[in-house]
Amino acid sequence: MGDNTDSSLARKAAAGDPDAFAALLERHYDRIYRVGARVLGEAEEAADLAQEVCVALPAKLSSFRGESRFTTWLYRVVVNAAHDALRRRTARQRGERNYAELDSLAREGQGTGMFESVWLRQALGELSEELRTTVFLVLGEGLRHAEAGEVLGISEKTVSWRMHEVRRRLRALAAEEETA
Repeated sequence: MGDNTDSSLARKAAAGDPDAFAALLERHYDRIYRVGARVLGEAEEAADLAQEVCVALPAKLSSFRGESRFTTWLYRVVVNAAHDALRRRTARQRGERNYAELDSLAREGQGTGMFESVWLRQALGELSEELRTTVFLVLGEGLRHAEAGEVLGISEKTVSWRMHEVRRRLRALAAEEETA
């Protein structure tokens, strides 16, 4: 391959040379994984992060200018990706906690108290009317899914699906807030 320094391989890979890209990955994959594991603290997440970095790397290579060593640049790419993953994890956990709090309030018979949360009120405002009504009946009023279905004129399974959809959307809203 001739000049096979990291800088040379990065330039060739940025220009579309698949052999150069493969050589870079072979040379640095362990480093990508290791840095991700140290920042994230979990092997499974580090493996996912390494895959994400490897998939994004061809597009990112065009930003490598050779002003620093390739490994220095690569560390920054991996650390930034790991920090993004940590933010997503935090947002997901916050969304799950918010939903758990919502569910807990309903279980304790404090259904009306759950609507006092500013975040929750805003998040529920982002939902469709049918989802908000379903949440109110199930969590706010403590109805079983079958009872809520009866009130709404829909099946119990549809109520269950709507509650699942609410959890998914609350997590997504929390994640959006984190990235904003």
